[in-house]
Amino acid sequence: MDIARAPKSKTGRYVAIAGGLVALVGVSVALTRLEPAAPSVERTTLWIDTVRRGTMVRQVRAPGTLVPEQIRWVSALTAGRVEALPVRPGTAVTRETPLLELSNPDVQLQALEAERQLAAAEAELVNLKSSLETQRLQQEATVATVNTQFQDARRNTDVFSALDKKGLSSTNEVQRAAEQAAELKSRLDIERQRLALLTQNVKQQYEMQRANVERARGIAQFQRDRVLSMKVRAGEDGVLQEMDLELGQWVVPGQLLARVAQPSRLKAELRVPETQAKDVVVGQPVSIDTRNGIIPGRVIRIEPQALNGTVGVDVALEGALPRGARPSLSVDGTIEIERLVNVLYVGRPAYGQAESVVGLFRLDPDGQHAQRVNAKLGRSSVNTIEVVQGLTVGDRVIISDVSQWDTQERLRLK
Repeated sequence: MDIARAPKSKTGRYVAIAGGLVALVGVSVALTRLEPAAPSVERTTLWIDTVRRGTMVRQVRAPGTLVPEQIRWVSALTAGRVEALPVRPGTAVTRETPLLELSNPDVQLQALEAERQLAAAEAELVNLKSSLETQRLQQEATVATVNTQFQDARRNTDVFSALDKKGLSSTNEVQRAAEQAAELKSRLDIERQRLALLTQNVKQQYEMQRANVERARGIAQFQRDRVLSMKVRAGEDGVLQEMDLELGQWVVPGQLLARVAQPSRLKAELRVPETQAKDVVVGQPVSIDTRNGIIPGRVIRIEPQALNGTVGVDVALEGALPRGARPSLSVDGTIEIERLVNVLYVGRPAYGQAESVVGLFRLDPDGQHAQRVNAKLGRSSVNTIEVVQGLTVGDRVIISDVSQWDTQERLRLK
């Protein structure tokens, strides 16, 4: 038989549905308030450095090459054809070592002509000296003759004057003797003046001709030097660095023939970026890395203008050269700009620039997470940079490139 049952109440059902909706809304609100999960980063892929306080050495690093302190370029003094090449680049040479030999018949002919002109000028000088000396001696003889005649005329005048006083000679004889003595006195003065003038002219003409001889001798010596210059010598002790010539090649005056340098006396030529060259001054210490040793040095010259974004800096090497150091060897130079005492500094971030504000990830005390903080940076060096604001001593920060997480405020380290 059928049993009558009481109808179920729908109130409890509605309460359960309402409770479920409230719970769902609560969970949704809670989820919206949760921060997104921090991305995970492998700790081994990061560079982490600790903020320190102390003396920070500011440095500038620049590439460069070793070059000889003194280079002698050997150039051609005259045109000629290369006839011999007794040495090749890399050979140790002395001042008198012949590097090559040239030939030029025209130069030899010009030297012979200069020698002929010198001989002619010297012969003319000898002839002129003999002629002038003969004329001077003749004039001296004339002066002596006239002087003798004048002395006789003066004695005759004295004799006739004495006889005239005794009445033994006439007035005409006395006057004639006096006039003759006066004439000879005038002739003697004239001949003496002529002798003095001739002596002076002899000296002037001789000096002029001797100057012509010296001029001809200089031309002849120049031509001899041209002939000798066709046997080109090193002119300096060292090593022949360069000589790009072949037998039979024609060279012209002034053409560079070879380069000689001393490999034991080298300096470094660095190319400093123009943005960092403003802090480089003469006298700053430098360390030159030859990849086979470190050589201390000092800045001795700074080029006045930039070239291709860099400024040339010459460094004098003050230490012994390591094995393998040679001209044109590539090196790295580190210039010490200054020492900052008692400053806060950290390893230079990959993306941090001097005098800027950057976002750095600072590790939490647990070392499992890193939080982004803004740090104000100051003066920079090669590997370190000054911290002006935003970090304290002991903070550990990520200095490797984290640009891929620029939109993140927090990282989780694995």
